[in-house]
This record gives sequence, structure tokens and C-alpha cells, in this order.
Amino acid sequence: MAVGDALIRAVVADHLERHPDRAEPPAEAMRRLAQGSDIASRSTFPMHVTVGALLVRGEEVLLVEHLAYGILLQPGGHLEPTDRTLIDAAIRELVEEADVDPGQIVAASPAPVYIEYGPVPARPAKGEPAHFHLDIGYSFLAPAHVDVGRVQGSEVGGAGWYPLAEAERLVGSRIAHAIRGRAGIG
Repeated sequence: MAVGDALIRAVVADHLERHPDRAEPPAEAMRRLAQGSDIASRSTFPMHVTVGALLVRGEEVLLVEHLAYGILLQPGGHLEPTDRTLIDAAIRELVEEADVDPGQIVAASPAPVYIEYGPVPARPAKGEPAHFHLDIGYSFLAPAHVDVGRVQGSEVGGAGWYPLAEAERLVGSRIAHAIRGRAGIG
């Protein structure tokens, strides 16, 4: 069974209960989430869900050059109808974008380490109006020998390992959440 609105609502509610101190999705995102309008589908506007995968290897984290936005981000993207869970979707995106061997990584926690809500500019070439992503991110651990394989050239211009402090400067607080996830605090 594919990821649906009920699962997404349950994951977000659990996250909010476990982390009441974090800045979380604003009221508008929560209202859309409560309405339940197939927000797992990338064709649902003005908001749908995406997933992120923060892969930590020692004191480094994997970032990819996201071609559509021209910035460095953690691997991630839209849900697919074949995704059974949000964490499975995050692993799929990690494998698709950076060709990381999924047998070599382990989830730091079964729960997301961050949930963010943000605007996405219109992409007329893809028929997408300006909209919002409710991004649900998971932290994964990799042993020192794991490296990036062949990157997904259609969406990713490159991938590399960045020191944690530099990654946090480039990407933001979700890196700190990945570090806490690594320590089991997630």
C-alpha cells in the first residue's frame, strides 16, 4: 500500500509530540494536512509532501547539487506510488540521486529528524505552479568506506561529503537534527 494522507498525518503528529520545542510547519501547512487531499501526490497543489535523506558518515554528511534550484541540499524528492513508507521513500531518493548502496546504510531512527514547510517556485516546463513542500527528513548512518556512486544526472549535478559544520552553514538546522539523530536523540 502506498504512502497516504493518514500515514503522513500520523508521522507529523508523532514528530510534533516528540519535539514541541522545534519550529514546525505553520498553521497553513497543518490545515492542508488535516484536510487530507492526496498530499502524497506531486500533482497536488498548493502543497504536497517530499522526503529528505541526511546520510552521515563519521563527521561528514552527503549533499547533492540540486540542478532545479542550483543549490546544495540533502538527497530527497517527491513520493512515488510504489513507496510504502516515508523512510522507504527517503532511502529510494538517496539511492536514486547518489547511487549509495542501501545495504550499507542504517536508519539512525525510524522517526523523522526534521519536518519543514517551504515555498517552491513555479516550474512552467514541468507544468508546476508555485507551491509548497512539506519536507519530512530522515537521518541515516554510513560506515567510513561508503561513497557516492553514479549521480542521477537529470536532477543532480554532483554529490559529495561535507564536514558537518560546513553542511549546516550551507543547508541549515536540519544538519544539526541529523547529528542528534546519529546520537539516538533524533
